[in-house]
Amino acid sequence: MPPPHQLDKRPTNPVLPGLHPDPSVCRVGDDYYLACSSFEYFPGVPLFHSRDLVHWTQLGNVLDRPEQLRLSSAWSSGGIYAPTLRHHDGRFWLIVTNCREGGGNLIVTATDPAGPWSDPVLAPDVPGIDPDLAWDEDGTCWCTVAGGWQVRIDPSTGRTLGTPHQLWAGGPDAKAPEAPHLYRIGGYWYLLIAEGGTERGHGVSIARGLSPAGPFEPCPDNPVLTHRGTDRPVQNTGHADLVQGPDGSWWMVLLGVRPGGGTPGWHVLGRETFLTPVTWVDDWPVVGRVSLELPELPWPLVPGPAEELRDDFDSAGLRPYWISVRDRPVEHCTTEERPGWLTLRARGTSLDEPDVVFTGRRQQHVACRARTLVDPSEGRGGLAVRLDEQHHYAVEATGTEVRVIARVGSLSTVVAERPAPAGPLVLALTTAPPPEGGPCTGPDVVSLGFEQSDGTFTELANLDGRYLSTEVAGGFTGRVIGLYASDGTLRFDWFDYEPLDG
Repeated sequence: MPPPHQLDKRPTNPVLPGLHPDPSVCRVGDDYYLACSSFEYFPGVPLFHSRDLVHWTQLGNVLDRPEQLRLSSAWSSGGIYAPTLRHHDGRFWLIVTNCREGGGNLIVTATDPAGPWSDPVLAPDVPGIDPDLAWDEDGTCWCTVAGGWQVRIDPSTGRTLGTPHQLWAGGPDAKAPEAPHLYRIGGYWYLLIAEGGTERGHGVSIARGLSPAGPFEPCPDNPVLTHRGTDRPVQNTGHADLVQGPDGSWWMVLLGVRPGGGTPGWHVLGRETFLTPVTWVDDWPVVGRVSLELPELPWPLVPGPAEELRDDFDSAGLRPYWISVRDRPVEHCTTEERPGWLTLRARGTSLDEPDVVFTGRRQQHVACRARTLVDPSEGRGGLAVRLDEQHHYAVEATGTEVRVIARVGSLSTVVAERPAPAGPLVLALTTAPPPEGGPCTGPDVVSLGFEQSDGTFTELANLDGRYLSTEVAGGFTGRVIGLYASDGTLRFDWFDYEPLDG
């Protein structure tokens, strides 16, 4: 699913808007592949393909089977953290952490990145999170994790070889040294890390040595990238990976956020994937500023297929951009029970429950509109924008009424309600910048309601978007807009998502 700017003459950032954090990228010939964190959502680890580092098409999800991914005990913003994607000896390798009770680090492989990917190989003796894989000239595989710890590993079995040792953990007072990536570039091995925490203090630092096992010398200009203490529109820059462009130039993919509104600024789309150029001076990387507009690229752009904005649920399964909370059993979510409709059968009683039946797509635009045609004759549910169990807005239908529910922290209320029109009805929500500015103005407003038979939108509530932001809710995710069932059975004929930015 390429981003909406795929036909622009000048490429823009983010190259993967919306909830696409912790990017890891690898190049195989003329093709690029990129994976991101997915947290409590199933399927896990979205995987993308590109020919130009700008336009990305989602091939699928790496962890798309229940036997690969168990999230039943994952808290909100738990689950799948920080994959590393690499290609070695004719195979794709992905190592990642499942942060849940009984989880840990696991490795999956594939010959085709579109899948299928193997069942996981567990690596129980690999400590910590954010694991990385790198192979040296004699084929030894080195696994490095957050905090700068490293151990040799047999990636085919997950067995560690030897005792973990610490390489380098960034600056002496740096917070949260994480996201390590180890590379051989020229005559040096480089260890790239994130530090400062994934909030406004986030940054990227690097060290180098002659051996993958160290010792490592830190760059005298660390951090090589940070936007802390600036008023640039992209903030929280960090968690990066390096890759060569089609012309041999170097580039960095990284996460960042676009805060909006007054102070302290709220980001609602989650941590997104950005691209920025890298040059080399005295064998150290010099990272360009992360801007919303990319420099003119020295290679042709290769747009992918048109972005999929509407789903009529005509296929046997859901498209790869649909994600569900923790699992997606077919008895609760299927397109096969009634052809041309998505059927959701309730399990939890509301969006407040960790096992709610919810499936949606990432919100990727500050201003957007989502609509769906729902048949609520056998149950209760509707259309929602979700951050987590305690932060969500929904327009909900039953056979007799339609209402708006807002959950913010420990407070949940029915904001508005009215009798529902007879038969299936179109539920809708929009997000848009607020009409006025000021230090206490939120980043956007969320309008929820339904459409009359003539297409006229009836607004039931207009809510402040800051309460569905990471700065309010905490955690690591962003908004997901989707469909849910809270009682009985709901059927949805179609869903469309329309960008309104610009």
